[in-house]
Amino acid sequence: MTGSITTGSITTDSPVALVTGGGSGIGAAVARRLLDDGYRVAVTGRGEARLRGFAAELGDPEGLLTVVGNAAEYADVQAAVDATLKAFGRLDTVVANAGFATHDTVAEGDPAGWTEMVLTNVLGPALLIRASVDALKETRGRIVLVGSVAGFVPGPGNIYGATKWAVTGLAENTRRQVTDWGIGVTHIAPGRVETPFWDSYGSLPPGRLLTADQIADSVVWAVRQPDGVDVNTVVVRPIGQPN
Repeated sequence: MTGSITTGSITTDSPVALVTGGGSGIGAAVARRLLDDGYRVAVTGRGEARLRGFAAELGDPEGLLTVVGNAAEYADVQAAVDATLKAFGRLDTVVANAGFATHDTVAEGDPAGWTEMVLTNVLGPALLIRASVDALKETRGRIVLVGSVAGFVPGPGNIYGATKWAVTGLAENTRRQVTDWGIGVTHIAPGRVETPFWDSYGSLPPGRLLTADQIADSVVWAVRQPDGVDVNTVVVRPIGQPN
């Protein structure tokens, strides 16, 4: 894994967030909003070119760290946490956003793609929690898990949905352990959002879609709650989405 701070000076008392899958879509929108709110932000992703492009698009803002790595590999996740702490000296928020869908079904789909999806969507958030929890104890920070409405509403044969049901359970199971350490846990469950998530599907779904910026608003709202307030589950659908 490699990392680089995109600009020079950093304010040492600014809060710090780490966002997985932060080079595009919801993750990128969250990173932008947090930077606008005065956070120092580390973003991870598998593609170095995409991360470089994201930083360049923002004008290489002060306090942005880009780290290449796989969210489903513990060594990579731990290295991202370590790089963030080394660069910024603290960690206040982690956002487990990395994930994708194979857009197929258990009875008719191609199992070749399922392992990577399950590892990224389910193991990835758990690895981020494990790697960051000691640092979050120090700051009494927050964990955000990006799930899905599919983690609440069953879909016929939906393997992706099953991974998001796992995230729903992981969020509450984690909250019950870390709340005594002063760490908050928020599960953000979006409905249909216009992001690169749909690229492998071949087209956008019908009807009204949310934007990545709208989901980022919910994430940042939850993260910026006053001390002692723990927002646990936020389900966000576009008006008109039936399920």
